[in-house]
Formats: sequence, structure tokens, C-alpha cells
Amino acid sequence: MTHVAGPRRQTARVTWLTWVTVVSLLAWVWLLLAQGLFWRTDVRLPAVAAEPREWPDVAVVVPARDEAEVLPGSLPSVLAQRYPGHAEVFLVDDGSSDGTGELARGLADRAGGLPLRVVSPGPVPEGWTGKLWAVRHGIEVATSSGGPGFLLLTDADIAHGPDSLRRLVAAAEGAGLDMVSQMARLRVATTWERLIVPAFVYFFAQLYPFRRVNRPRGRTAAAAGGCVLIRRSAVERAGVPDAIRHAVIDDVALARAVKRTGGRIWLGLADEVDSVRPYPGLSELWRMVSRSAYAQLRHSPVLLAGTVLGLLLVYVVPPLAAIGGALAGDRWLCAAGAAAWALMCGTYLPMLRYYRQPPWPALLLPFTAVLYLLMTVDSAVQHGRGRGAAWKGRTYARPRPDDASA
Repeated sequence: MTHVAGPRRQTARVTWLTWVTVVSLLAWVWLLLAQGLFWRTDVRLPAVAAEPREWPDVAVVVPARDEAEVLPGSLPSVLAQRYPGHAEVFLVDDGSSDGTGELARGLADRAGGLPLRVVSPGPVPEGWTGKLWAVRHGIEVATSSGGPGFLLLTDADIAHGPDSLRRLVAAAEGAGLDMVSQMARLRVATTWERLIVPAFVYFFAQLYPFRRVNRPRGRTAAAAGGCVLIRRSAVERAGVPDAIRHAVIDDVALARAVKRTGGRIWLGLADEVDSVRPYPGLSELWRMVSRSAYAQLRHSPVLLAGTVLGLLLVYVVPPLAAIGGALAGDRWLCAAGAAAWALMCGTYLPMLRYYRQPPWPALLLPFTAVLYLLMTVDSAVQHGRGRGAAWKGRTYARPRPDDASA
């Protein structure tokens, strides 16, 4: 009887594993077909039949805190925009200690181009994140004397092609959009950047499929904070940034506020907008993700647990089943795992091509997903220790439930 019970227990265990793997495979079929075609990378700026006859005034607002390292690679490109209308750049020096403001003035003197004003927002009030307080001050200064029809909110590490602003405004005017956002192409130079950065954009698109974001009546709303062109009227209608003053993930909060108040938004991948910020090691990339991961989950232990289980089921089960099934001689387990793994790799390949990477890192996506899982758990742990979302020497606690801006 001992010889019979052993194989039966093994069969039951293998059958259970097979069913879990089948569920993972079905999840990948659903993601491929029903999640807004998130894996496609052809969502680019809308084509316009004709450019505007009259180009609206634009204020470019650049919040900056201790950005002397990256400004030489980004700010000259902003100042060099070939824009047919009037545009002015407002760099908001948010309490920098590395000479960011002085460096910006020097770069403007040497580069010429669009006029630059360096302003300071003063101390950050309670209940505000530093970046949004800086953005608010930049908008206030830019609109104090009548002001522009559009605002371009761009980060200090973002470099723009010479026609970037022109193309953004033409797309917004031609398609009647209130907000146009492009996800800048992040730097991919080191081994860790190659492993983690394309996956970062891939996971973002999976969570916020661009095609769903761009549906006027769709509920999904998101933006990429490095490059956001927004109508001044949409800013006033949505009451931003005041209405989202506490938001750590400010770009998504901005998009939700604009869409909730009737604005039309658009989000896609960029062709000539690039981040020059280096993330040479795992520790820098880890901080980039973990600082806001738990905020993305609304500081909910339940959502955290669901995310961990979901990542394990979708990304870890397929390779384990494929390899384990092959070693155990279980062809059904191996086939289901291999099929799910193949769908995973297939949906990741377009993003690797967009980042001009070889195809083999697609096989390592399960490992990268485990890293993101650990980053998310670490984000929750840091929040539990009272460190919240830490960035640029500041720590932001969870917003109070009664905060009107939540």
C-alpha cells in the first residue's frame, strides 16, 4: 500500500500544479487579447493634417531640485526649441544645494534660444509634495500677466528634440486634446538598466494601456510626468495642481483630474523625448521604483498581497512549470508552462525593440518581475517604518483619509 499511495500523492500534486499553470496561461491569453493591446509600441503622437494657423503661447515649467548633474544634457535642448509661436521657460529651483539655479542661468547665457527665468517657490507647505509645489509656483509666475494658452510640464532630466514642442502643440490643437503626454525614452546603457528599464515601461503600459487612456469616454487615465503639455483652461477647470497637492504619483493623479473634469487626454511613447538621468546600478533603480510602488497600491495591504500573488502566478509560474515539467517528464505541465512563457516573451519583444535591445532579455522577464515584486514589498516595509515615499531628501507620509485633495 505504501508503494501505491506515493504515486497517487505525486499525481495529485502534479495535477494541481498543472491546473495552476493553465490558469497562468489563460491569464496571458487574456492579457494578450483583452488588456488594451498594451504590448504594442505604435502609440505615437497623433498625425495632423495641417499645423495651426496661429500658434498659441506656451510656458515651459521645469521643476528642479539638485539637478546640476543632468541639466547640461537637458536644459539646452529645451531652450533650443524651434517653436513658431512665443514660448518661455520657467525653471523652478526648489531649494537646491548644488547650484542648480546658477547653472541654469549660465546654460541659458551660452545656449541662447528661448528666454529663461529661474524662480524659487520657497518652503514647501504641509500637505504638498515638493515637485507639485514647484509646479504650482511655476504656473503662478507664468500666468501672472495674462499668460499662455498651453503649459509644458517637463522634468529637469528630460531632453527634447528641436521640434518636440511644435509637434506637441500641433497634436493637441489638431486633435482637440486638453492634455498630451509622452513617455520619455529612459536611458538604457548599463546591464541593470537594460534589465529593468524596458520592463518598467512594459509594466506601466500593462497597468495603464495607452489605447484605453486615449479613449475619451474610457475610465483609464494616466500620464508620463516627464513630458506633459496641458491647456491652461484644463488646468483651471481641474483645479490642479492644488487638487492633487499630496500625490506622490503626480502624473497619474493629474491625468485623472483632467479626465474627471471632462478633458480629453492622450498618452503615448516618445520619438524625440529622452531622459538623460543615469541609473547605473541596481540601488538607484531600486529607489526609483520602491519610492512610489506602495503609493500605487493605495497603501493597502490587501492590494499588496494581491499584487504579490498575481506577479507570482503570471510571471513566475510559467518558467517554473516549463522547466519542472520537462525535468519530471510531465508533458502537459511543461507544455502549459512553455506556452505561457512564450506569450510573456512575445508581448515583451516590441518594448525591447523600442529600446533597441536584443530579444534575449525577454527570457529573463520572470527574474525582472521578481525584482519588481521585492521592490514593491520593500516600499511597503519602508512605509511601515515611517519613511514613506522618500525622494530628494524629503519623505512623504500617506495622505490623511479626510484630505480633500485625495
